[in-house]
Amino acid sequence: MTTHLVWLRNDLRIHDNYALHAACRSEEANVLALFIATPAQWKSHTMAPKQAAFIYDSLTEMQHALSERGIPLHLLHCDDFAAVPGVLKEFCEQHQVDRLFYNYQYEVNERQRDAAVERTLYDNDVIAQGFDDSLLLSPGSVLTGNREMYKVFTPFSRAFVKRLNEGLPECVPAPTPRKNAPLAKPPELPPFDYPFEDYDRNLFTAGETAALQRLREFCQQPVTEYPENRNIPAVDGTSRISVYLATGVLSPRQCLHRLLREHPAGLEDKNVFVWLNELIWREFYRHLLVAWPSLCRHQPFIGWTKKVAWRQDKAQQEAWEQGRTGYPIVDAAMRQMNSLGWMHNRLRMITASFLIKDLLIDWRKGERYFMSQLIDGDLAANNGGWQWAASSGNDAAPYFRIFNPTTQGERFDKDGSFIRQWLPELKNVPDQHIHQPHIWAEKNQISLDYPAPIVDHKEARKRTLEAYEAARKS
Repeated sequence: MTTHLVWLRNDLRIHDNYALHAACRSEEANVLALFIATPAQWKSHTMAPKQAAFIYDSLTEMQHALSERGIPLHLLHCDDFAAVPGVLKEFCEQHQVDRLFYNYQYEVNERQRDAAVERTLYDNDVIAQGFDDSLLLSPGSVLTGNREMYKVFTPFSRAFVKRLNEGLPECVPAPTPRKNAPLAKPPELPPFDYPFEDYDRNLFTAGETAALQRLREFCQQPVTEYPENRNIPAVDGTSRISVYLATGVLSPRQCLHRLLREHPAGLEDKNVFVWLNELIWREFYRHLLVAWPSLCRHQPFIGWTKKVAWRQDKAQQEAWEQGRTGYPIVDAAMRQMNSLGWMHNRLRMITASFLIKDLLIDWRKGERYFMSQLIDGDLAANNGGWQWAASSGNDAAPYFRIFNPTTQGERFDKDGSFIRQWLPELKNVPDQHIHQPHIWAEKNQISLDYPAPIVDHKEARKRTLEAYEAARKS
């Protein structure tokens, strides 16, 4: 009997999992699944402890779903990616594995690891097969007329939709039970040798069942209200499925097909398309990683921005991290992320702009801090967002576009509902003064347990423009 091994990574689901589906195609094959934890590598990538806990919980649910289908799940540990080929070689020898199935990851370290695994297993007569599973369209399949990767999002999106109209990527079913199914109740998985941090299980319920339910609920009605609600952090107007996509508990194909099932005109429906376009942004950033691998190494896409003279101010960086800048919308957003491991997308732009354009602190420090906190941390999306804010990436905001944190708060949290949720020390400040509470407090001789602004925005804007212009001309 042949033995097939499914090597799980960021694809923690049994439905629409290309590698799992291919491994189970032969009814005669014995199928095993394996997840390899690499704590030292995760630490170097600053994986958030909340994300590690979420992955473990989702993996546990998947273990039971696989077990019901006669597929045992194994969990092994090794320090880093360099050790993975040896671990897989030993596992394949021990279990007499003939073929390995896995879904591609597109980051540089991951691609180097996978190439080493394929070489090692080939020398041991194990055939490895990879799949483009985490994207709607594979990298390199959406190109300009010159057969180059797009550098600007809007034409990429148009070309992407044209490809979708030509034929949608298919979803594959979950495997049917193997001949030996079901297995006995599986043993509890050993914990990762990595710090765990508890997360809000009502907001982010781990596992595929909860992910599919959340997707169904969002696509039925909230998606039609997404264009008007998505920028208001006090409203639950976003899908909150980013964590499921980042960890592979959901596939983007499931998102697309569910959306079109609920709204068959989704590709032409302007309201529904706004959310679909966010999925295309996700694709854009991942395609870019393959076209320009230097992005994985935190290099700016726009070369001259390397010359920006960043400030080194540990105290101000820590004030930003802790939500103590004196700008309420920035501080509420940072405290939301520190508490939940998640931040509303509009607030990600506001807080990133503040660190870069108000404090003139290197965007890579913010990028790294976000990854250390986010339950939905994803290198491509996080790097793309930070480079957009820093005016250093593909289709980024022009360097002279600088958010005013006060007016951003007034626009997107007019009455301060979101601010009061995360800054209880400002609960008694009137709505019309919530975005500049110190002016109100001083006028009324009231003492606030809230820091004064750590920087004057007008002066900071001038300083940042000078720094960028000097870099551009040098």
